[in-house]
Amino acid sequence: MTPLSRVLLAATVLLAPLATTRAAHAAPGCVSSVPYVSGEGGYDTYRVPAAVVTQNGTLLAFAEGRHAGAGDTGDIDVVLRRSTDGGCTWGPLRVVAAGHGDTRGNPAPVVDPRTGTIVLLTSYNSGAVTEAQIMRGEVAPGQGRRVFVQRSRDDGRHFTRPRDITDEVKPRGWRWYATGPGHAVALTRGPHAGRLVVPANHSAAPPAGSADTGREAKYYGAHALYSDDGGHSWRLGFVDDSYDGRDNANENTAAQLPDGRLYFSARDQNGADPGNRLDTYSSDGGQTLDRPYAVQPALDDVPVVQGSVLQLRGPGAPLLFSAPSVPTARRAMAIWRSTDDGATFTRALTLSDRPAAYSDLVQLDDGTARAVGILYETGTTGPYETIEFRRLDLSRPS
Repeated sequence: MTPLSRVLLAATVLLAPLATTRAAHAAPGCVSSVPYVSGEGGYDTYRVPAAVVTQNGTLLAFAEGRHAGAGDTGDIDVVLRRSTDGGCTWGPLRVVAAGHGDTRGNPAPVVDPRTGTIVLLTSYNSGAVTEAQIMRGEVAPGQGRRVFVQRSRDDGRHFTRPRDITDEVKPRGWRWYATGPGHAVALTRGPHAGRLVVPANHSAAPPAGSADTGREAKYYGAHALYSDDGGHSWRLGFVDDSYDGRDNANENTAAQLPDGRLYFSARDQNGADPGNRLDTYSSDGGQTLDRPYAVQPALDDVPVVQGSVLQLRGPGAPLLFSAPSVPTARRAMAIWRSTDDGATFTRALTLSDRPAAYSDLVQLDDGTARAVGILYETGTTGPYETIEFRRLDLSRPS
């Protein structure tokens, strides 16, 4: 048995409750593909994946295309590749939001369930400034972090020009701001059905008289923004504003649970409490939190890194979480499952022991199957060599 076969066999055994039928549009035998290879297509590095499936069944794989290097600043575009066969093959690379020397990134796509429109939120700053400078308050507002929205009505083939919504969702006094990264959420049940919710994070300025510069990690906080009209207008939802250094919620992701609540999972940016993953819930569609963010001890194996959550559809379906699984290194991408709405998690599958970093989970089926895809950063000697798409088709043994 090959190493890949052993991985798939382990997936079938450990995640057996997920399996029903094969995902639609998949080519027979298709397991993985590599839509992004660093150094190809005019980009030095591809990073920060995000994935959604359109109402037509097309898989959209977004990423940041970084021109000059792997760093987070400089000339960065938001790019896209489309797949009409469930991630087995990919169409040509398209630039969705061009940096033109500046930084555009943190793609957070979502499909509006009412119209099928793909709504994409991204973040921006001048390519000449850094996150540290922005957090210290050394950057003018127009060159600092700003928020943009785009829309596609033709299955992701074309997107509108980025529209600035910063004034709607970024309070004065905030410095850093980042959407997602990873897919956003469309609520499908409850009093706010149809609402689009985008997990995000920010940093705040130190209080007056403080000796802090604002660069300290304790000034990070998570928040959400939401739209009740298909992404035309936006409001700021809950704001995590403890800024006490214990739990520093950073990159943020969300899923709607079967009971209608939202589950939020965030990267803890070096908070004093033990553990690197934080979580919380919202019972009102992201407007407020049921409790403050707190450490999720079942995910202690996760390093300081972005992660993804996905609530599978169907009776008794689990909540999934993906991230690297070595506490001190970005490697060994894994998937955890929860059958109690995120109260606890169990490691279900390790994809490989290779370097790995950011990821995004996506459900590939038509609502009856539970085939899962993961778009994630990985490589042989480092985690940013490729962005791989792996199908976890758990309906059949390898």
